[in-house]
Amino acid sequence: MQLDPRAPELVSEDFVAMVNATRLCILIHDAGTKNILWANPAACRLLEFSVSELRPLKANHMSSSAQQYDRVIGRAWLQEAVERGTSRIEWHYRSKSGRVIPTDAIAIRVDLMQGPAVMVQFRDIEKEQQIERELRIATSYVDALARHTKTVAFMLDGAGAIRFATDTALAHIGIDADDDQPVGRPLVAYGRLRIEGRAATWAEVAQRTAPVLAVQLEVHSNGDQPIWLEGSVERLSDQSANGPDTEEKVESYLMILHDVSARVRGEAARELDLRHENYLARYNAMGDMAMAIAHELGQPLSAAGNFLAGVLARARSLTASGQLPDLTATQLGYGVESAVTQIERASTIVSTLRAFVGHLEHVEQVVDLNDIVTECLYFIRLRAGDPGVEVEVRLSAEPVPVRCERVLTGQVVMNLCFNAIDEMAQCDPERRRIVLATARDLPGSGVFTVDDAGRGLRHDPFAVSFTSKAHGSGIGLALSHRIITRQHGRIWAERRDEGGSRFAFALPLVATPDDETST
Repeated sequence: MQLDPRAPELVSEDFVAMVNATRLCILIHDAGTKNILWANPAACRLLEFSVSELRPLKANHMSSSAQQYDRVIGRAWLQEAVERGTSRIEWHYRSKSGRVIPTDAIAIRVDLMQGPAVMVQFRDIEKEQQIERELRIATSYVDALARHTKTVAFMLDGAGAIRFATDTALAHIGIDADDDQPVGRPLVAYGRLRIEGRAATWAEVAQRTAPVLAVQLEVHSNGDQPIWLEGSVERLSDQSANGPDTEEKVESYLMILHDVSARVRGEAARELDLRHENYLARYNAMGDMAMAIAHELGQPLSAAGNFLAGVLARARSLTASGQLPDLTATQLGYGVESAVTQIERASTIVSTLRAFVGHLEHVEQVVDLNDIVTECLYFIRLRAGDPGVEVEVRLSAEPVPVRCERVLTGQVVMNLCFNAIDEMAQCDPERRRIVLATARDLPGSGVFTVDDAGRGLRHDPFAVSFTSKAHGSGIGLALSHRIITRQHGRIWAERRDEGGSRFAFALPLVATPDDETST
């Protein structure tokens, strides 16, 4: 220490005063005998002995009775300071009242005028050890919370950045727990916050948290299926950044969530099933209407055909007898024959419709998928005629026996083809072509596909339950999905690499005697 040269020099009494004033406990031991020579007031107060009482005491009189504080060990510690100049140890003193005091003690060799001595400086560390124990316990609790709980928990700051996350929380947002935690990154970088089912920003969440708010977190970390987390966010009391006496406060939020993905997907599946059931009911009603219309139209069409046939026969008779000019007879005959042709065509449509919807099987049958497609071709080509869409058919060279409801499966075939035709009607005339195909797939399925060269898929069509067509019935793909999946099959749509879309379904193949022979 450099003193002001103008100030008077410090004398020995000044140093004694400073040692007496310090709160650090000091004991002076003789370097040879290790007897106590002197103690400052702080040591006397802590040990509850006066200097005269301390001088005759030995280590066993003023130390803990535990084996690690034996007199031999104490003397060895002091001797190390004599030989090496300094030595440090955690020593447990015992006060006059019997209180054991843990201390951090440093022994230093000091050469006094009367000879070498050992100065022991020590301080009470009981409170520090208590705090350390509490910190270890708290750390173990935090570690248990972070690593051994299934609870999804985030600690966020005022800006919505992650400051702490449990291992389960990290797993749900797609981060390995062994990696560094995403401290400082905003939570919205990993998922989308929702309030009452709608998307929300962190600023809105923080503003509405007073002090607790119900929230959802939608995370897209594992493929296309989102993970839905639901729970609450709570605003914690503002904490001081540097201590209780500082003015700087830190906002913090605790978000506790639980994985409700199964429930959310179940609710979506139940809603979709309900819509499918509604469409199925509409389909049944439409089938009944078609049967009634076909029945009612059959007789009028037959009667009209008979009347026209009679007129045509009468005209030919009059022409043969010369009562009707040849030109008039030719014109009349052409018109009547054309009308008969159209009536016969209408009768064919009605009879085909009656045959198609007149037997709604409720029992699964073994049917060749090729036959189902062939039965539907009349209606498919009829639908494709007006927009000028070419229909190409590529049926499997061998039978494709599947177990299904024949009529309902035919409805799916027509529905997929009608959608493809409607799509091609929006394209250039030279591209208006669809390809129907059947095949036996290796995993044991019979597959039907219809390819178009249209605009391609913009979303998963089987996730949309209502038609977007101006004149659609609304049955569409939702009903097709219901029919195929109910028959243990699968139905899908995909974008084709060469452009356009492919809609397809697969039904389980049924083994036939020919199959068994070939194997």
